[in-house]
Amino acid sequence: MNPCGQHFKYVFLTPLMFSNPIPPAHHRWSCRTGLLIGTAVAALVLAGCASPAVPADANHTAAPMAGLSHNAWWQDFSDPLLNKLITQALQANTSIRSAQAALQQARALRDGKVAAAGPSLTLSGSAQRSQTEFSDANNNFKAGLDARWEADVFGANRSSINASEADAQAAQASLRDVQVSIAAEVALAYIQLRGSQAQLAIAHTNLASQQETLQITQWRAQAGLVTSLEVEQAQSSVAQTAAQIPALQTSLAKTRHSLAILTGQRPLELDPLLTPERAVPQASSSLTAAIPANTLRQRADVRAAEHRITAALARVDAADAARYPSFSLGGSLSLSALTLAGLSNGATLAGSLLGSVSVPLFDGGAAQSQVLAQQAALEQARAAYQATVLTALKEVEDALVALGNDRERLGQQQLAARAASNAALLAQNRYHSGLIDFQTVLQTQRTLLSSQDSVASLQAELSADHVRLVKALGGGWHE
Repeated sequence: MNPCGQHFKYVFLTPLMFSNPIPPAHHRWSCRTGLLIGTAVAALVLAGCASPAVPADANHTAAPMAGLSHNAWWQDFSDPLLNKLITQALQANTSIRSAQAALQQARALRDGKVAAAGPSLTLSGSAQRSQTEFSDANNNFKAGLDARWEADVFGANRSSINASEADAQAAQASLRDVQVSIAAEVALAYIQLRGSQAQLAIAHTNLASQQETLQITQWRAQAGLVTSLEVEQAQSSVAQTAAQIPALQTSLAKTRHSLAILTGQRPLELDPLLTPERAVPQASSSLTAAIPANTLRQRADVRAAEHRITAALARVDAADAARYPSFSLGGSLSLSALTLAGLSNGATLAGSLLGSVSVPLFDGGAAQSQVLAQQAALEQARAAYQATVLTALKEVEDALVALGNDRERLGQQQLAARAASNAALLAQNRYHSGLIDFQTVLQTQRTLLSSQDSVASLQAELSADHVRLVKALGGGWHE
């Protein structure tokens, strides 16, 4: 039973569960290839039977999480500045720009594979002037058109294109994963900033109260009602609280700098915008623990790992097809004349058509080594996929546990802070009246500062727990 009161049954996510399943082997002529792919898929399924994953019964019973927008979850915090910062980060963050460039590269490589699989035409021209000792100079002008096409009989080109397409889809999923991570990092840094501001305000308030107590203690010492010991104790308490303020200010400055970098700006550019104190943003809706079986599938890193398996399978097919004969057709058409003007009138026309077949007979095992290498790459992709899913499950469970426990801790700490505030007020009044000693006042003030600081910290942590849960569930983009 998790802290949100939900039981979970687990099944493993395999690529077979997805809307774009791993394509079957294309080479019916190769029993070995079919056996390889069938074994790989079976291994995924069998491995899944022994591994935990998302709720099995949620396929048909669990409803989507109430009040949660996967596309712009940060709007649930109802903080316009947070919305602005995340929007800016998604546009200008350097990691996102790098992932966008990687996606463009993957798509260009895919388009290159598609183009290379089709016919090719080459236009050529030449001019030659030759002369020997016993003859006049001769000119020779040529213009030609060459065509070539390789028949994809055994599917090598098709498998190569499939692998490139899967690479492009993996790059797109990786871009989305970076976007999700950056949005979460901005939200967490912003929440930390507001939490530190709240802690700083609490420190200032308690410092003022302690300074007031110090002043009263000094007056009472001058009147002979207390000794210098109480004055020194009050002074020590004031100094200890004052010492916390520079540390909080340093933390605030570092967090502002981090937010600036995340949004693609110089460290100090956001200071005027972030310096005014605001409350810690709280999610406007309570995230439920109803997690559909499709939830982890929407995580971009899981999608990317799935596409990498698809690419690895296609490369196994391509390597296997390279061991078999290749067929190609070629042709050329050329014009030859003694003068440049003659190419358009009276030129000699020559044409040829060539069909060829290339059969690998002996390569020392190089082709077989390529097949084995791609099989190993497939195993790596499969292991990486399983690791990604297990990591996703851990992140979800960790976030659920933290969210439930921190919500309970915050409630108890708020009760403690209210009691500490009342105790500090009563102690100060009784001390002014001479009814209690100074040690009681010091203790209540320290307890009050600690309790209020813990409340501010837990409020920020609870908001951070919401962000981590949304991130673990793949929030931040939606297809």
